[in-house]
Amino acid sequence: HFAAWLGLTPKDHSTAGKTRLGKITRAGDEDLRRLLVIGATAGIQQARRGRGHHSRWLLALIKRKPPKLAAVALANKVARIAWKL
Repeated sequence: HFAAWLGLTPKDHSTAGKTRLGKITRAGDEDLRRLLVIGATAGIQQARRGRGHHSRWLLALIKRKPPKLAAVALANKVARIAWKL
């Protein structure tokens, strides 16, 4: 729920058992969301250059999705981890 509150999750347009996800909602705190996305973008740039040790999940995500969408997905994951901590 924390990532959804920040606006890092897609809007849900589901009916009758069909799951259809829309655009990123952009709800919540703009500054915190911006910082998470900027940090994720920096992490993706480092992973694309081969610097550091990154998870297989992130490397696979970078290969199959556009960089900005991958940054939002990584920011979502970081937000969920931060909430658990």
